[in-house]
Amino acid sequence: MTETPGFSTRAIHAGQEPDPRTGAVNVPIYASSTFAQDGVGGLREGFEYARTGNPTRRALETAIAALEGGTHGRAFSSGMAATDAALRSMLRPGDHLVIPNDAYGGTFRLIDKVLTHWGITYSVAPVDDPHAIAEAITPETKVVWIESPTNPLLNVADIAAVAEVAHNAGAKLVVDNTFATPYYQQPLALGADVVLHSTTKYLGGHSDVVGGALVTDDPELDAAFGFLQNGAGGVPSPFDVFLTLRGLKTLSVRMDRHTANAAAIVELLQGHESISEVRWPGYAGMVSIRLSGGREAALDMCKKLELFTLAESLGGVESLVELPAAMTHASTAGSLLEVPDDLVRLSVGIEDVEDLLEDLRRSLR
Repeated sequence: MTETPGFSTRAIHAGQEPDPRTGAVNVPIYASSTFAQDGVGGLREGFEYARTGNPTRRALETAIAALEGGTHGRAFSSGMAATDAALRSMLRPGDHLVIPNDAYGGTFRLIDKVLTHWGITYSVAPVDDPHAIAEAITPETKVVWIESPTNPLLNVADIAAVAEVAHNAGAKLVVDNTFATPYYQQPLALGADVVLHSTTKYLGGHSDVVGGALVTDDPELDAAFGFLQNGAGGVPSPFDVFLTLRGLKTLSVRMDRHTANAAAIVELLQGHESISEVRWPGYAGMVSIRLSGGREAALDMCKKLELFTLAESLGGVESLVELPAAMTHASTAGSLLEVPDDLVRLSVGIEDVEDLLEDLRRSLR
C-alpha cells in the first residue's frame, strides 16, 4: 500500500504479517529463551536471547509504534517498568522534572519515594495550565511528564502548548497516553518526545495481561530505552505480548463502545441529587464523580454496585469501580497530589448500557 493505512487496519496488520513458513495469520508465541546463531555473531533476524529481543515482542512494538505514528516502540513487563525505564534514561542526579498535580499514584510513588533518593527533584503543576507548567520549570528541568487525561481527575492538557513550553526550556515532554489511547490522541504529532502506555489497560483491553510501552521518533532516546529494557530486564513474556496483540486488534471498536456507554452514564449522573460533580473528557470510558454525601456515600456506592466490580485497574471490557484515595492513589495521601476522599472512579466497560445504568441507579437510591 502506498498510502498510510487507517487506524484499525494498522491495529490488525502492522508488524503482524502472516507467518512466511506456515501462513499463520496470528503472530506465533515464540516461547524460546535463546536463538541459534549461524556462526559466532551470526544472528538470524537479529535475535540472540529473549530478554534482548523476541519475534512476538517485536511485532507488538511495531504495531504500537504504528498506531502512535512513531518510528520506535519498546514493550515492557508493566506500565511502571516502562515509566521507570523512561525516567532513568532521561534523568541524572541533580536533574529536575515537572509532573501533574493529579498524577497516577504509582508514578508519584516512584518519583517521590525512589528517584528523589538519587538526587532528582520534582515540582507539580496542573496539566491544563501551560503557564503554570512554565513557572514550575527550573534551569535543571530535563523532563516535563504529563498525563492527558489525568488519573483520576481527568484533566486534559493542550499537548502542543505544553510541548512548546518544555522545548523552550530545553526539556523533553513525555505524555502518558493510557487513558486516551492512540485511537483518540497521538501525542507525538502534537510535539511530544515520548509516549507511554500501560498496555494493561485499553490496549490489552481484557484484564488478563500486564504490560507497558514507550514510543518515540528519537533514535537516541529509543536506544537508551532499549539499553535499559535489556540491561534491567523488565520485558514482557511472549504469551503476555500475544495477549496484548490480540487486544490491540479490536481497540477501535472497543473504544467506540466504551465512549458510547460512558456518554449515557454521564447523562444519567449529571444533575443527580447524590452527585456533586461529574468529570469526563468527552471520550473513552473513564468517568470520575464526587458524592454529595462525602466519603461515606462514596463507600456506600462502591459497596452497592454489582455489575461495576470493585477493583483496581481500568480499560477492560468489564466495568470497574474504585475509590482512588484508598486504593490506586493511596500513596498520594498528605501530598500535593492527594485525591479527594469522596471521589469515585468508574471504568465503563462494554456491557449493555441499560444494565449499567440500572446498576448505577440502584447504587444511588
